[in-house]
Amino acid sequence: MRDALPYASFIGFTGTPIEALDKDTRGVFGDYVSIYDIQDAVDDKATVEIFYESRLAKLDINREEIDALNEEVDEVVEEEEDVSEREKTKSRWSELAKLVGAQPRMQEVAEDLVKHFETRYEALDGKGMIVCMSREICVSLFDEITALRPDWAGSRRVKSGNDIGYDPEDGTIRIVMTGNATDRKGIQDHIFTRQEKKRLEKRFKDPADPLKLVIVRDMWLTGFDAPCCHTMYVDKPMKGHNLAQAIARVNRVFKDKPGGLVVDYIGIASELKRAMKTYTEAKGKGQPTVKADDALKILLEKIDVIRGMFASDGGFDYSDYKANPLVVLIPAGNHILGLADGKKRYSDVMASVSKAYSLCSTLDTATELREEIAFFNAVRAVIIKDATTPKKPSEKTRDSVLKQILDNAVVAGGVVDIFALAGIEKPNIGLLSDEFLDDVRKMPAKNFAIELLERLLRDQIRSHSRTNVVQEKKFSDRLLEPLRNYNNRAIETAQVIEEMIALAKDFQEAMKRDDELGLNADEIAFYDALAERPEVLKAMGDETLKGLATELTEKLRNSTSVDWQVRDSVRAKMRLLIKRLLRKYKYPPAGQEEAVKRVIEQAKALAEEWSV
Repeated sequence: MRDALPYASFIGFTGTPIEALDKDTRGVFGDYVSIYDIQDAVDDKATVEIFYESRLAKLDINREEIDALNEEVDEVVEEEEDVSEREKTKSRWSELAKLVGAQPRMQEVAEDLVKHFETRYEALDGKGMIVCMSREICVSLFDEITALRPDWAGSRRVKSGNDIGYDPEDGTIRIVMTGNATDRKGIQDHIFTRQEKKRLEKRFKDPADPLKLVIVRDMWLTGFDAPCCHTMYVDKPMKGHNLAQAIARVNRVFKDKPGGLVVDYIGIASELKRAMKTYTEAKGKGQPTVKADDALKILLEKIDVIRGMFASDGGFDYSDYKANPLVVLIPAGNHILGLADGKKRYSDVMASVSKAYSLCSTLDTATELREEIAFFNAVRAVIIKDATTPKKPSEKTRDSVLKQILDNAVVAGGVVDIFALAGIEKPNIGLLSDEFLDDVRKMPAKNFAIELLERLLRDQIRSHSRTNVVQEKKFSDRLLEPLRNYNNRAIETAQVIEEMIALAKDFQEAMKRDDELGLNADEIAFYDALAERPEVLKAMGDETLKGLATELTEKLRNSTSVDWQVRDSVRAKMRLLIKRLLRKYKYPPAGQEEAVKRVIEQAKALAEEWSV
């Protein structure tokens, strides 16, 4: 090509440049014109960081022999040009495979991997990929894992009376690899057709599918993206661009995935260091992998901040959280709510705790903190939970840290009923009774009582006044005032509670008035928009104003179209219609312009319902 086009510019695009004695990207194409590196991708949120965790210390079998052979073995045998060297490499690879695939080691790897993945999955919903160095080892590891977790194996297929292997439509774990007719039965059990592999690929990419783990040798290590895959277990020697491409399987962005994790069972740390050296020399910024210990440092730092919050302002002793978490939970939440900006500060720090824990939950130090973190997260759930609409959290909305569950006490579904924890009967949300409001007034946890009342009132205002612009603004503004004074420490908690209880009772009276008016919800909304100024009702009388609201509702509903809010001509006709009706019912002239604006605003609030 260079001889044929001597004056041509050769431009290459690559995500994994090669630097070897006989193969060099820059040697062929020249120096880099532009670099979009790891740090750029992370900053742009195009990828997530990859964390590295070594599990070699957990496995002692033939460690020295494996390390010695691993130093000598080249990952891709076919790349050796010299026949004698290629044969030597094959021999060393075969010898290493025997050591790596020895049954005692496979048992140890399987036990550690199962425990690791279950811990990882508990902290962060997602999937994992296991990379082995031979097809025999793939099958051996599958057998050891399913011996520990038989239900993961799923069902087998039978055709013409013969067992033909595992069902691609079933199972938590599957092997994806090539095969042929001469393979032994154990390997053929895991050989799938092209269409079946496509089906496995679709299953693995589906976050909701029960297929959570795949074992591979070479397939799916390049050119395959499953964003929900967050963990790669490496038990195969790899280096250079092959290693870089493989570990990139876990750096894809997916929902709230904080990072991918590479778990090393074979000893790829030196190759990662070498890749880092080559990468930085090529002017790249960022790191191919970050140690999981770095996430642990952040976790410990943030846990210390949370402990400090419980120790501040007189302190709160939560040490009984293991034995009596339900007893401690409400007082703990009350203490946090009593701190200056406590709810926001606590929630922000717990978000960092959740992220850090999901990245290092499998480390021993993090595991020791598991129950304490779960309790902290349960407190967070209590102080931010929507108390009025308890529901089972969906897979998409579950919190990443232990799903806000304390194993020994706190129940799934949002941390038990908040009202039961607070020692009061859950109210009928449609009516804040005097008995319930009196119970709230007597609660010893005053800060929590304010939080509880705020949620209930916001829900009441939202549900009853969602499409009533005047009422929604009136009561929302009134609720905001005591809360603002409370947050600024301008008034005592008891006074805030009294003001909120008074608001609740006034809202009850407003609901009774709505029932007595004899109008439907839309007509009441326009009635309030027209009667916002007290003198209007006095001048027109209740019956006249109700008649205006009824006719206005009917005519506006019939005259609105899907695009009326963006068409000037339609809006002009609507304003003319409103003015005519106001004059017809002798609406006070001094307030007509304001009334037209409020009616238009109210019509916008109802537009979505009217268009259905």
